[in-house]
Amino acid sequence: MENKITPAWTKALIISLICIVYGLILYFTGQMQNKALGWVQFIFLFGGIIWSCINYAKQMNGNVSFGNAFGHGFKVTAGIAAILAVYTFIAFKFIYPEMIDLSMDEARKNMEAKGNVSEDQIRQGIEIGRKFFILFAVAGVLIVTALIGAVAALIGAGVAKKNPNPFEQQ
Repeated sequence: MENKITPAWTKALIISLICIVYGLILYFTGQMQNKALGWVQFIFLFGGIIWSCINYAKQMNGNVSFGNAFGHGFKVTAGIAAILAVYTFIAFKFIYPEMIDLSMDEARKNMEAKGNVSEDQIRQGIEIGRKFFILFAVAGVLIVTALIGAVAALIGAGVAKKNPNPFEQQ
């Protein structure tokens, strides 16, 4: 009996949905500005990608190389990044657009607290930030997810049980 390999896109969808649901829970409980709870999403992401590499090697009965396991983990990462980028766009555009205002208010407070920025510079910075907020958010999600995913895939591929058999067809 041949083992069925769970596709990378399925794992990406599962991990993305966990992160999205957790983010929505934070939003609806009023905890979006809680930085400590925000880090939990990164733990889900990191752990999920490591799990995906280990699970892939297990489903392949250990007949994988480090590169195979890493490649699978990075495919999962790419899927997660794409899903979360689309979600980020939709979320800030339609689900909770008021988060842009909250973020701009926070940025204004931080600039005013520094004291070395004029009111005109603050106003210009806020206008630019508001205009490009969604673009920066989507780009940030793509970059951060790719970086976290690459590290997690490296770790996952490193800890996955491997005993590649060159004589067995993959």
